[in-house]
Amino acid sequence: MQIGPYQLENNLILAPMAGISDRPFRELCKQFGAGLAVSEMVASNPALSRHKKTLLKTDHSGEVGIRSVQILGTDPQQMADAAKLNAQKGAQIIDINMGCPAKKVCSVAAGSALLRDEALVKRILDAVVNAVDIPVTLKIRTGWDMHSRNALEIAQIAENAGIAALTIHGRTRACKFDGQAEHETLKRVKQTISIPVIANGDIDSPEQAQFVLHSTGADAIMIGRAAQGNPWLFSQISHFINHGKHLEKPTINDIHSTLMNHLDKLYSFYGKASGVRIARKHIAWYFKHIESVAQDARNIINQAQCPSQQIALINLAFKPLTTDRAE
Repeated sequence: MQIGPYQLENNLILAPMAGISDRPFRELCKQFGAGLAVSEMVASNPALSRHKKTLLKTDHSGEVGIRSVQILGTDPQQMADAAKLNAQKGAQIIDINMGCPAKKVCSVAAGSALLRDEALVKRILDAVVNAVDIPVTLKIRTGWDMHSRNALEIAQIAENAGIAALTIHGRTRACKFDGQAEHETLKRVKQTISIPVIANGDIDSPEQAQFVLHSTGADAIMIGRAAQGNPWLFSQISHFINHGKHLEKPTINDIHSTLMNHLDKLYSFYGKASGVRIARKHIAWYFKHIESVAQDARNIINQAQCPSQQIALINLAFKPLTTDRAE
């Protein structure tokens, strides 16, 4: 998978997810086989450029692999300026968000709301591509709603603007995350344009990943929600595609040690208080893959207020699981 001058190690990509694909999670997913991990979206509004949350989102200190930063906005000049600023901060790829279906994003006509205005899409893409000398990629949905699927038109605008790769989530904005993603639209787009096309939406298993790649001709797949609490999915997909058989599932000890490693990264990155709070959702996602952890234990873990307490409670929850298997 090639994006501009950059050769990815494979064609498996971690999706940009607000509040989730921070540097600790990106590092973890790369460790388990993601060829690229895109940052959570960064607002192009210059008033927010020095905000603490924005600074954390654009912190690439020590990050291995190719650094891809997603920007969000509606003003072509602001988007161009945001692209330049992030390139100066170390971004090697700029990704433009025209796929987010969140109400607070679409209410200001950003994200997937932009798909309703093809002329504005063109102005934004032209401005950003011309502002930087690094590859610019684009993430979209199939359209605004079931009656206005214009992914093909947007794809042609993107290719003409010099976009280096296009990601398509197989739902309209109106669908949000309901129902099943469809990839037939992507297949038609792939047959029409020459730039790399990346499939996104409901790719949650090695079999589904292989099916989408083969049935659509996509150059790569992007995985979002399915990787939450499950960074092993990337290595499982890679192994299945390359060898035609399943990789062994992570053991309880594997899950425990990976979770501990993830928590350590979160505490270091956000600080103790924020790290504990942000860790809660990740802990819940890891525990979804362990059916024998009681809900009561999960609720108690969520009440932890400091790293040592959070770690102690998690270790307590894992102890009977590892003991049972040892016996």
